[in-house]
Formats: sequence, C-alpha cells, structure tokens
Amino acid sequence: MTATRIDGKAFALALRERVAVGVAGFRNAAGRAPGLSVVLVGDEGPSAVYVRAKEKACVEAGMRGAVHRMPADATQDALMRRVADLNADDAVDGILVQLPLPAHIDASVVLNAIDPDKDVDGFHPLNAGRLALGERALTPCTPLGCLMLLKARLGDLAGLEAVVIGRSNIVGKPMAALLLAESCTVTIAHSRTRDLAQVVRRADIVVAAVGRAEMVRGDWVKPGATVIDVGINRVDARDGKMRLVGDVAYDEVADHAGAVTPVPGGVGPMTIAVLLRNTLAAAHARAGMAPLEI
Repeated sequence: MTATRIDGKAFALALRERVAVGVAGFRNAAGRAPGLSVVLVGDEGPSAVYVRAKEKACVEAGMRGAVHRMPADATQDALMRRVADLNADDAVDGILVQLPLPAHIDASVVLNAIDPDKDVDGFHPLNAGRLALGERALTPCTPLGCLMLLKARLGDLAGLEAVVIGRSNIVGKPMAALLLAESCTVTIAHSRTRDLAQVVRRADIVVAAVGRAEMVRGDWVKPGATVIDVGINRVDARDGKMRLVGDVAYDEVADHAGAVTPVPGGVGPMTIAVLLRNTLAAAHARAGMAPLEI
C-alpha cells in the first residue's frame, strides 16, 4: 500500500481564495475590511518570519493587517496596554500575540487579556470552554486546519476511532474536542502512554502532535488509516544542513496508511489560512452578520 499524499498547501490555497471572496462580501456589507492586528515582541528568529507571512497573507486576502512591533525588553505592562488598546479599537476584529514571548512575560496573563471575541488564535479560556461544550467558538488554527483536511479526505467522520498523540492546549486538547464534535471515538495519548504503538494501531485517524521527530513508525499504523502529522522538527541531514521532519516517519507510514500529510507541505500551510478564516468569522460575529460557514 502506498498512501495518498494529502496536499495541505493546495488545500490552504483554495481556502485562502474562499476567504478572499468572503472578505469582499464583508466589505460590501459592512463598508470596511476585516482587521487583524498581530503583536510581535522582539524581531528575531522564526517568529519574525511567521509574522511577515501573516502580514502578506492579510494583504492578499483584502484584509486590513497591522503588525505592532515591540522591543524584546518591553515590559509586561506595556504589552498589556497594547492589548487593551486593540481590544478597544472597533476596526480590529482579530488580535494575535505572536508566541513565544520573552521569558520575563507571562504569556497566559497576556493571552487571557485578549477580548475573547477577537481571539483569533482561540487560546482564551472562554473560547476553550465553548469548544469543550460543543458551542460555536473561535478555534485554534492548527487543529481546525487538521479537521478540514480530515473532512476533505474522509467526509463524514462519525463513528471513526481517532487517536490524538499530544495533550497541549494549542493542538492536542482542541483537536480532541473537534473530533468529539464530529462524533468520533477519541483517545488522547502522549509520550507517557503505556504501549503507545498498540493504542495507535486501532485508530482510523491518527493526529501526531507530540513534538518528537519521526516517533510514529510505520508498523504503528492500521492499514488504510489517515495520518495527520502536526510535528515540525529540525534534524541533521547528511550534507550537514538541517532538514524538517514531522512526528511521523513518513516513508514507513506511507507503506501502511491510506493517506498521510507530508512535512513540510501538509498541516503547516493550513495554519495561516485558518487564521484568515477565523478573522473573517470574528468580523462577521462582531458586525452581527450570519455565522461564517467557510
């Protein structure tokens, strides 16, 4: 068996095109563009690259995007004031504080200060609670992107057995809640799960989000299962450079699975696409419009 390669890049592009159409409709109805504000503390490393990509994506979708750059030594009070200003700005529909934050800032306090109705990352406790209760909520971008890929591949997920490897608040827990809402039978496993391989073998759906390079091996996977690899790990390559791999040993798993996402090119492109979708959804809700169905 050779698994179907799930092309997250192509799916994300199509989603961004649908969002752009939705943005045009919102502009016509509301007389303004949806607004996303990203706060970046410091300007080094991958975070700066991610923020530039988000800024570019906003422009391409027709949204009003703004990046609020603060120095790496900015105080927590200064960051909280910036968040409060964005909460009060009616032109801002979505607020994202880029993580990770410097060690001297308590990220949970900052994230909890974001207006839940503008929390397009879906990290606020109110949105997490809504999701857990099965209510409409702004949902973390990566797990929502994973769900979209799964539904595009499998259609109705009801009754399927799903194993989520990883229990983070960013991916694992919301992913499990989304799958439960689709009537899957869900197990949350993690690095300390006893006989993890045997747990994974019974799953029709495997979502790997544990942060360990190529941990999920081919013989862990049930023949025909759909495998979503959320991991992004940098490992040494033979030429001395670094290469990206997921939490799944792709070549091995492709010999067993029915479909699998690659790294890169699988889940990664979905995150920004879903961020744009969440911003448009927040704009709809704040404008009193019908809920977004994209």
